[in-house]
Amino acid sequence: MITTTTTWPSPAKLNLFLYITGRRANGYHELQTLFQFINFGDELTITANNSGKVTVTPELTGVPVEQNLIWKAATALKAHSQCQFGADIHIKKVLPMGGGIGGGSSNAATTLVALNYLWNLDVPLPKLAEIGLKLGADVPVFVQGFSAFAEGVGENLTPVTPAEKWYLVVRPDVSIATVDIFTHPDLTRDTKKRTWNELDSSPYENDCEKIVRLLYPELDKQLSWLLQYAPSRLTGTGSCVFAEFDTQFEAETILKRLPENTTAFVAQGNNISPLHLTLAQFTAQTLPN
Repeated sequence: MITTTTTWPSPAKLNLFLYITGRRANGYHELQTLFQFINFGDELTITANNSGKVTVTPELTGVPVEQNLIWKAATALKAHSQCQFGADIHIKKVLPMGGGIGGGSSNAATTLVALNYLWNLDVPLPKLAEIGLKLGADVPVFVQGFSAFAEGVGENLTPVTPAEKWYLVVRPDVSIATVDIFTHPDLTRDTKKRTWNELDSSPYENDCEKIVRLLYPELDKQLSWLLQYAPSRLTGTGSCVFAEFDTQFEAETILKRLPENTTAFVAQGNNISPLHLTLAQFTAQTLPN
């Protein structure tokens, strides 16, 4: 009988750079981007059981359970593996929705990786990533669990090891629709493709940043403020922006200077996902039944 309760991290990610190098006939954009995890995120507490049903609590505001990526991921894994087990999944949500730091995609990936382990399915990671890709473009990088240089539309992942810096991540009080940025007529879509070595030795930038700063004055103001103190950029299409520091002390010093009502946190970059560090710990020990 499976009645194990375990808690799993669902970390955020940052796009340390993002370049748009072309546009396909189907409208999708060709990208070159650098994903790195950070040691800050949601938590999923999962009780595997024999009920055959998947429950998710609490229900997220405005997101029916059938649209919740956690439920979708668990259901997709059940369908793929034809397993008869179930799970009760409780989420402790701290990542802002729509922040460009991968909250929903990370939740889906943690669900896939954790249930694959708890249900003893032994689905290989590449197959889990393939299942995850159908749920969202960023799910595979969370499933694979390593910092990655991504190309194509974001699906071609190469493991890399950028510096694990400290970041002050700030979310301005704006909501940004990714589709509005990628369909904007003035968006740069012809940045020259470069090798990883070329990109890593150049200053990191984000091609979406110019448009986002133009459309959202509050975000522009916040980013300008951060740039006084450290190299700072937009992650993804926003709305989170981040400043990078060499030490935790420097990042927390600037955090204290932010207005009290600002949504912000300090975290360190991780080239190995906290999710996979947890998986390794569980794998190294015998779980109680």
